[in-house]
Amino acid sequence: MQKLRALALAAAIGSFSAGCTTASSSADHHPPTAQSVPATQPVADAGWQSLFDGKTLGNWKATDFGGQGEVKIEKGELILSRGDSLTGITWQGKVPAKMNYEIELDAKRVDGSDFFCGLTFPVNDSCASLILGGWGGGICGISSLDDEDAVRNETMSVQKFTDGKWYHIRLRVVPNEIMAWIDKDSIVDVETKGKKISVRSEVDPSQPLGIATYQTTGAIKNIRIRKL
Repeated sequence: MQKLRALALAAAIGSFSAGCTTASSSADHHPPTAQSVPATQPVADAGWQSLFDGKTLGNWKATDFGGQGEVKIEKGELILSRGDSLTGITWQGKVPAKMNYEIELDAKRVDGSDFFCGLTFPVNDSCASLILGGWGGGICGISSLDDEDAVRNETMSVQKFTDGKWYHIRLRVVPNEIMAWIDKDSIVDVETKGKKISVRSEVDPSQPLGIATYQTTGAIKNIRIRKL
């Protein structure tokens, strides 16, 4: 792991990202409870609330990061165009849930070499970000835990992403635990009890719920949330 972290940090030189970490265990290790629903549960299950209709931004608003690229909708996809730094959207008004929920979406990197999906999400009255493809294109994890961003905490993993390929992302927030999957693979399973949860200062405008890219064009669709 020390060798892996060294390689990831070397790739990060000269590149901002809100990195990510890896999970050491899969969802299969967590038996279903009232607060933990298997990640393999059929997506057709009731209770999902759509957060994007593919036609308008709705309750989303383009985020004023400064130097951001264009936010537009094309063919049912939300396009976050490459900017000087971050480009993104932020949810306006009351968020549908702050705890005991899942949120999922489909995302792809159109072009660029940094994170194509930085999902900022609430954890009770705090927020964190799930980063996909940061620090040169492959780092994933949660930013931040105990003020350590994804490339520096236990959630860091390195994933291979193909430009133009859609990836299904699912995030689960329950008391004392954050989990995330890419397609059917677990990439984050971290205990949060006793940990400080926060976001990097650069993505403060994404709170409490937002999606962003960094110097990269990303496409997003099928955003939805459900309470557990």
